[in-house]
Amino acid sequence: MEQTYDLIVIGTGTAAMVAATRMRDAGWTVAIIDEKPFGGTCALRGCDPKKMLVAGAEVIDSSRRLHGRGIIEPAEINWRDLIAFKRTFTDAIPAKHEQRYQEKGIVTFHGQAYFTGPNSISIAEEPLHGRHILIAAGAEPVRLGIPGEEHLIDHEDFLAMDSLPARVLLVGGGYIAAEFSHVAVRAGAKVTILQRSHRLLPQFEPELVGWLMEAFERSGVDVRTGTTAIGIEKTGEAFTVHASAEDGSRMFVADLVVHAAGRRPALDRLDLPTGDIASERGRLQLNEHLQSISNPAVYAAGDAAQMGPPLTPVSSHDAKVVAANLIKGNHARPDYRGVPSVAFTLPPIAAVGMSEEAARASGCRFRVKSERASHWYTARRVAEPVYGYKTLVEEDTDRILGAHLVGPHADEVINLFGLAIRHGLTAGDLKTTMFAYPTGASDIGYML
Repeated sequence: MEQTYDLIVIGTGTAAMVAATRMRDAGWTVAIIDEKPFGGTCALRGCDPKKMLVAGAEVIDSSRRLHGRGIIEPAEINWRDLIAFKRTFTDAIPAKHEQRYQEKGIVTFHGQAYFTGPNSISIAEEPLHGRHILIAAGAEPVRLGIPGEEHLIDHEDFLAMDSLPARVLLVGGGYIAAEFSHVAVRAGAKVTILQRSHRLLPQFEPELVGWLMEAFERSGVDVRTGTTAIGIEKTGEAFTVHASAEDGSRMFVADLVVHAAGRRPALDRLDLPTGDIASERGRLQLNEHLQSISNPAVYAAGDAAQMGPPLTPVSSHDAKVVAANLIKGNHARPDYRGVPSVAFTLPPIAAVGMSEEAARASGCRFRVKSERASHWYTARRVAEPVYGYKTLVEEDTDRILGAHLVGPHADEVINLFGLAIRHGLTAGDLKTTMFAYPTGASDIGYML
């Protein structure tokens, strides 16, 4: 017999948890479904476990930079122990999340969900009916369409490995490639990145990425830009990766090949047409309220919606918007102003607001201040040669349009620029703020 709920949520990540608990608190009957362990990407196989591995790499990086400056013996990573440390956080999450849902009266289901009608879902032939349905199924690796693609592992597999192979090759040049390469190389692996475009991390300012590339080189990561993987062969216990470059073909041998070429909303197995849910080129067609343009019963949030940056705080924000619209009718719209983005390389690189290119395209009058600041105390204190910034400030209003940082504490300091952009603080407001000294934030006045 078909079970009926006010809201059915597909997925159990950040967006799903926020929306499900808010709607249950509002008195709605709620069911939540996931084919994977409860918890979602960020908590189980993304942001949080990744940064636990980064913690180990930070120790190695710091000891090497400070070797001969009071530090005598550099540390080493024991990969198995580092993964065990990560599991002290991740292993308990699925059961805790499911218990939390059940304690709130949210009904939990395990399995692959798919639409059987505009308001109907099925899980392993168990039918559910929802007055509303929220798609919060997250994202998955894009298909590369190359021979041997099945030999690639994804970020989830990488974060679960009990041992790290000697030779690691990453296909792609975004967040995953940049971050995982910095961890793997400091754990003793020989690391290669194949990036088809002419620079890594295209989401960040070119000058700052250029400065960061010195850290890649110093760590020993072999970055091959303008190089596209076109096939993968298994040769014994190793893999041969065939690639094309502007000056001819290339061949690389590795013990592990990692998919780091981008992610897309995980929608393929939901059978959207049966649910009368419009999509185009793998993206849901949503209105400004995160509602399906073709099926008003359906909303989406987070990576599945892909309306804002693919970041955990955005998922939470989307879910709050959806919950508000479900409770009071469509009135809330997502606001993605001042959302910081960080790649946790060593050192980290961060951005918020407009790029210089976007600011020029907008037609507004603004001033740019940019400097390689390796000689500043913040960098010298930790012997980090990569430190710099670029800030964009509107001339007429003194509003901060964008901020771009690379170097020590960039991952934390960028939040202050995000605060300023989101709440309309001016460059003058930040320059006259007294920050604790000496900290990364105390450099902000010199950056504006």
